[in-house]
Amino acid sequence: MTFDKWFNNQSRLIQIILLLIPFVGWITELLVRLSVAMRKKDLVSVIMAIVCILPIGQIVGWIDLVWVLVYNHLILAK
Repeated sequence: MTFDKWFNNQSRLIQIILLLIPFVGWITELLVRLSVAMRKKDLVSVIMAIVCILPIGQIVGWIDLVWVLVYNHLILAK
């Protein structure tokens, strides 16, 4: 699953739009986190994927929106 690579290859505007729409942002966040967890198989990626499943995942999504504005990728997902 390479959804994270697809997401990182999108323009910054597309990334921001995908993260800004409430339900779409959560799904995008979840797909990217699961993709990174399956590709890397490290503890941090798995924990971030689990956190994004929980209701606190929306807060992580807002933090990631700012992170994408600055660094052009999600936090701890490169």
